[in-house]
Amino acid sequence: MKNSGKLKGKTLFITGASRGIGKAIALKAARDGANIVIAAKTAEPHPKLPGTIYTAAEEIERAGGRALPCIVDVRDERQVQKAVEAAVAKFGGIDIVVNNASAISITGTLDTEMKRYDLMQNINARGTFLVSKTCLPYLLRSENPHILNLAPPLNLSPKWFANHTAYTIAKYGMSMCVLGMAEEFRAQGVAVNALWPRTTIHTAAVEMLSGSEGALYSRKPEIMADAAYAIFCRDSKEYTGQFFVDDEVLRDVGVKDFAGYACHPENIYLLATDIFLDEAGPSAKL
Repeated sequence: MKNSGKLKGKTLFITGASRGIGKAIALKAARDGANIVIAAKTAEPHPKLPGTIYTAAEEIERAGGRALPCIVDVRDERQVQKAVEAAVAKFGGIDIVVNNASAISITGTLDTEMKRYDLMQNINARGTFLVSKTCLPYLLRSENPHILNLAPPLNLSPKWFANHTAYTIAKYGMSMCVLGMAEEFRAQGVAVNALWPRTTIHTAAVEMLSGSEGALYSRKPEIMADAAYAIFCRDSKEYTGQFFVDDEVLRDVGVKDFAGYACHPENIYLLATDIFLDEAGPSAKL
């Protein structure tokens, strides 16, 4: 999907943007000449995961954007507030918030330690609420403000709770922020939406959890970046409270060939449907 230039000069506050889907979204917007606040914890190189807020900033600026790397743990209210203040001081405001930071533990009840439960709740649900709340006073001044949570549709089928109740509760907390905030700020024109991938997305973090073989059946982060970009280019007053799926968004803007998004295009008919989605849908195989 080609860039249109519509995000030139816009400021995006993206949590977890030092790598993976968050960085892919940042780079897509940077190609328009957007300002990117990289709000993430990794300031020093991770022994197993590539990238820091500073290496991401270098990539963003090479892509044509302006970058502000900020050390942010979304559980820490003061760090969030400090990063938001720095963003406004440097760029003059905030137009788009991407709540991408997330913690995952696909474990059953008896195998989920309470510290892991608390981590998921505090990063996923509480962190999303905190970042959105802190940025909203500035979003309300923007011409086309968006909040995008990387969260699933609220699928209440028991099978999505049975094997990982704690994780589902935490991710659905992000989804419920969409429902509530979209309606709360509808009249003020702030779009609050969710985006979720049709198939599994292969990132370094996912590879560390599940192994490199996952790439055989997954798509690249760029499909999420392109879908997020398409959402940001929409009128915030007309599109809010939606639970978007990446390839559906791209179909709406005319994308017909999805093979290039697959890590292994020869396996396009073997792509794995992501969690919380009951059916692969037509575009997962194209």
